[in-house]
Formats: sequence, structure tokens, C-alpha cells
Amino acid sequence: MDILIIFLRTVLIYFVVFLILRLMGKREIGKLSIFDLVISIMIAEIAVFVIEDTKKPLMDGIVPMLTLVLIQILIAFVTLKSRTVRVLFDGKPSVLIDKGKINREEMKKNRYNLDDLMLQLRQNKILNVADVEFAVLEPSGKLSVLERVEKETEIMTGVNEDVPKGTIRYEGLPLPLIMDGKVQDDNLEKIGKTRFWLKNQLQNKGARDFKEVFYCSIDHRGRMFLDRKR
Repeated sequence: MDILIIFLRTVLIYFVVFLILRLMGKREIGKLSIFDLVISIMIAEIAVFVIEDTKKPLMDGIVPMLTLVLIQILIAFVTLKSRTVRVLFDGKPSVLIDKGKINREEMKKNRYNLDDLMLQLRQNKILNVADVEFAVLEPSGKLSVLERVEKETEIMTGVNEDVPKGTIRYEGLPLPLIMDGKVQDDNLEKIGKTRFWLKNQLQNKGARDFKEVFYCSIDHRGRMFLDRKR
């Protein structure tokens, strides 16, 4: 008998939660704001409590869930009218790369590290930071990227002024040579270069020491990207 009760309560709560989520709107799960995500988690938790405790009246779960969805609908209506409230609840985009330069301060504010940046760039089918003109971290956590126009010109003409002298004998993803001021010696070995060579390249670009560099990488064509600490 208890199993039947649990079964019926589960079916009923399923349709209640389904209806509630439909009322909340049609945004994809990956594009939910923090506010929407919190509401969704709370509704899921309440639903579990009601299903597990068969002695608890169903209304003890349905009323709180309906209250949450009413709050969500009210806030959604207010955010349509007021950008200030919208920014307060949904947040605002953050520019992580501006005109080819990594914005370290914005990365710190969003607790966003270089590995996160590299991952999302690869998801956008971009393998090198040097190919990025702008990169904006949306409130949903998605990275929107605008590639450099010069990239296409370089590929068509074969001209690249940033290629250092000497052959870089490897192919694949751009290799980070410096991350957060720390030299990646393993990657230097992969391209058959030394710290002395790297320091000379940095000095040619105006950086006197490794610690002055936030991020430095090199691709299979020998093109180096450098972003200095500010």
C-alpha cells in the first residue's frame, strides 16, 4: 500500500513540477540565470521531501512550490520593466578579452581562470588567444567570442610579423609558455627551446621578466601571443 501511495504521489508531483517549470518560461537549462537556477533547485528539493514523507500532506509541498513560481514570475515581470533590477538578479556581461588583450581584473571578479578561458575558447572552435578580438562572459556563463579580422588576412597572404626567428617543430594546439607569471618548462621542451630563448623573445616584446607576463603562448606556425600583467 505504501508503494502505491509513493507511486501516485510521485506521478502527481511530477506533473505539478512540470507545470511549474513551464510557467517559469522557455529558457534553456544552460541559459538560466542564477535566480532561476535557485528557484529550480528549491522546487526540486521540496518535491523530494513531499515524495519521501508519505505522512506529509501534498499541499505542504504544492503551496511552497506555487509560492516560488509566483515570486519568479513577479521578478521576471519587474525585470522586463527595469534594467537595474534585471542586472541585480541576472548579472551583466563581463569583457574578458578586449581588442586582443586579456582583462585580468574582470577574470578575478568572476573567479575565472586561464584554464576556464582556454576551455571555452576551444568550445568556440578557437585554439589561440591571439585570434580573439573580443570575448564576453555572459551572465549565463557562456563565452561569446569575436575573432580578429586580421586572422583571415594572415591565412590568405601568409604574412605574419610576429613569427620569431627559428623553426618551431611541432603541430597541434597553441602551447602555453607562461601562465600567471610561471614558465611552463614542459611545453618549452616540446618545442625544443629554453628559458633563455623565451626571455629573449619577451624582451623583444618589452617584457623584462617572466613575472611581468600573465599569459604567453605559441602556435605551430611560431606565432607568439603575449599578455602582460597590468
